[in-house]
Amino acid sequence: MSTVVLFGATGFLGRQVRALLADDPRVSRLLCPGRTELDLLAATPDDAARLLRAARPAVVLNCVGRLSGGYDELLRGNATATAVLVEAIVAAVPQARFVRLGSAAEYGPTEHGHSAHEQDPVRPVGAYGISHLAGTLLVERAALDGRLDGASLRIFNPVGPGTSGESVLGRAGGALKRAVAARAAHIELGPLGAYRDFVDVRDVAGAVVRAAFVPELTERIFNVGSGRAVTVRQAVAMLAARAGFGGEVRESAPASARSAGVTWSRADTGRAARVLGWQPEYGLADSIKAMA
Repeated sequence: MSTVVLFGATGFLGRQVRALLADDPRVSRLLCPGRTELDLLAATPDDAARLLRAARPAVVLNCVGRLSGGYDELLRGNATATAVLVEAIVAAVPQARFVRLGSAAEYGPTEHGHSAHEQDPVRPVGAYGISHLAGTLLVERAALDGRLDGASLRIFNPVGPGTSGESVLGRAGGALKRAVAARAAHIELGPLGAYRDFVDVRDVAGAVVRAAFVPELTERIFNVGSGRAVTVRQAVAMLAARAGFGGEVRESAPASARSAGVTWSRADTGRAARVLGWQPEYGLADSIKAMA
């Protein structure tokens, strides 16, 4: 029976992690500090260490992160927050397991048809991917130095219940809902020809919990994806059909800066299966249904 501290429990990913942990018999106490208790975007390592000393957790999970913003905002949300927690855990609860959420954007462009492996070269093309890569490298370095028992999960394109409006399918879902209500003849989105690996948020939560409680982390970086790539256009068409929208989907809006230049993305999930015993359970149709 373990005490678990979960940061970001009210976010898209964190809500699903919290739901799983609430029913997990291995968890004796689940603490979910909000910003009033500890704002990771402004906290110092000493601030975080005080909270952790009081809680004495066996597991610390970080589902806090930023999808958009300037360089400073992205680095604070995805790298500095990780650095603060690493230093705090080392100082206050050095035996605790630490798991953070990273991103497939850390890889940058990959060859069409290739499944990204954790040992592949990393070439992020924007500040978002760079900020997550920095967080991942901090955890990996601290683990290699023997200071931390931690892992970073590279999340591909999470979808499903509560999908964020900052993601491509979240934006599409919002546009479709408005179009159906207004009986509009078309919606406008950005380019939809890129291939993406959409993974259900409930599967992401399952991977987080697996990483939290696996007896030994023999690796420090894990891909979390479906292992399948479809065009964003195909996913949007599925969402439109589920929403009952029969109009035109125009691809005339600007492309997302977060994923520009990456036309293909698919995860090799063999390491997560081998080390964590994790495999995705939900298909894209299940995720789209849950979204709609």
